[in-house]
Amino acid sequence: MLIVKKFGGSSVADNEKILNVARRCIEDYNAGHKVVVVLSAMGKTTDGLIAQAKSINPNPSPRELDMLMVTGEQISVAMMAMAISSLGVPAISLNAMQVKMHTTSTYGKAMFKKIEKERINNELDSGKIVIITGFQGINKFDDFTTLGRGGSDTTAVALAAALHADACEIYTDVDGVYTADPRVVPDAKKLDEITYDEMLELASLGAKVLHNRSVELAKHYGVPIIVRSSLNREEGTIVKEETKMMEGVVVSGVAADKNVAQISLLEVKDEPGMAFKIFDALANKKIDVDIILQSIGRDDTKDILFTVSRSNLSEALEILNKLKDSLGIKKIVTDDKIAKVSLVGAGLRTHAGAAAQMFGVLYNAGINMKMIHTSEIRISVIIDEAYADRATRAVHDSFIC
Repeated sequence: MLIVKKFGGSSVADNEKILNVARRCIEDYNAGHKVVVVLSAMGKTTDGLIAQAKSINPNPSPRELDMLMVTGEQISVAMMAMAISSLGVPAISLNAMQVKMHTTSTYGKAMFKKIEKERINNELDSGKIVIITGFQGINKFDDFTTLGRGGSDTTAVALAAALHADACEIYTDVDGVYTADPRVVPDAKKLDEITYDEMLELASLGAKVLHNRSVELAKHYGVPIIVRSSLNREEGTIVKEETKMMEGVVVSGVAADKNVAQISLLEVKDEPGMAFKIFDALANKKIDVDIILQSIGRDDTKDILFTVSRSNLSEALEILNKLKDSLGIKKIVTDDKIAKVSLVGAGLRTHAGAAAQMFGVLYNAGINMKMIHTSEIRISVIIDEAYADRATRAVHDSFIC
């Protein structure tokens, strides 16, 4: 049996935690399994490297920033190989260049194209535990690239798919996927299993257990993910294609995303192609847009409202201001004091009253909705950020508790 195990930065933050992870990996090795380990940088190493870079150059080139940031994971894997070896088990650390983990060329936001398996399989066949850097790859220029937020999760799933692993275990500081953030909703329940689609919605809507890119990759290649805690031996949550959802179980979780900003383009010319020009310009700069609303129109104009992440707000405004005159946009208004609260569940497909129930809960809690967006398995509302936690608890209490 081949197992891919990924551990985040908090799981390898110091020597004691590194040795704890080493012992857990050795348990599977001693049980006769082949083990591949994917690691993030230790603790807050990446944040420290970025801060150090910007203290020298406030606007470092993306290439050089990636060259710097990949060192964090290389420290982690080397330390882990040393720890495992100190416990009497052969191990080897490999970075993206040594494995040949090919990505696109976009520094800071690269995507996997191909992973070569020969070196990994040779090391596994020689009886070693193989420890591989997460979060990084190499592009066509043989430059290091980083994968962006959640990159180590994505690395683990990509490796599991390439190696045809029997299991892909993602270890975090929580013991599975919960129906809400337990820090916000103390009564949140741990799920035994959840579908890819539900997990993808929760991950993209603010749940921080898994990154949505890793879930997309797992769904595409049919890789089941087991989310477990590095701090205990709980069974965790299985993310897979289908689950044994009981009749009447409508909702899998409630998520709140506070990394949201709204942009309102007022009195845009009501002509064909305006929306295309706006969103094409944003897409060319890799700015993701979420909820979009467009007014019916008045006096040959219309209003277009949409949301982006707060981290992309400044860049989006810079792009839109350049287009303002040519598109006849009279005014651009922003609001970065909002949050998105979402209800997610495959059962929403057949539960006609879910939207009305959610809106009633928010009304009774005195919370006003600014925007609404629905899909087959989710209902999202934009509200004032100050009410995000209250709304999450109220909706969770109504649907799950």
